[in-house]
Amino acid sequence: MPEPIEVGLVSYTLSAEAYSRIGADFDTEAVDDAILARLNELVPTGVVVHRNGKAFADPDVAPIARELDWQRLLGQIDIDQILAEHGR
Repeated sequence: MPEPIEVGLVSYTLSAEAYSRIGADFDTEAVDDAILARLNELVPTGVVVHRNGKAFADPDVAPIARELDWQRLLGQIDIDQILAEHGR
């Protein structure tokens, strides 16, 4: 099986500014993990985003992966629900 190819870098974590606007205490690592898990559910089969934000794809889907609209995909994730699940 061919090695996956790096196809991009995705900034999927919530910023400190976003947390300060919300004004509550959250398990930020759990929030990031939940966002990442949901993002990986949304990408095509053969594409995966790692914790460091690097996106990799199998060679046969790499051209598709390079064209993904990461912001649109991230916009499909219900951040409010994730935050509700990971408050302290």
